[in-house]
Amino acid sequence: MFRLIKWLFYLAILGFIVLVAYAYIGPFFGADFSPPQTEIREDVILETQ
Repeated sequence: MFRLIKWLFYLAILGFIVLVAYAYIGPFFGADFSPPQTEIREDVILETQ
């Protein structure tokens, strides 16, 4: 049982390292992580008494 937990721990650490590496190296391969920059305007009507 301990061996299984140890391998799952190693797999989680490896997955984290791969995810961080993809976040840094991804833009060099065409992955764009930036959100679209568009302005959204919406009228707000406040009702007074």
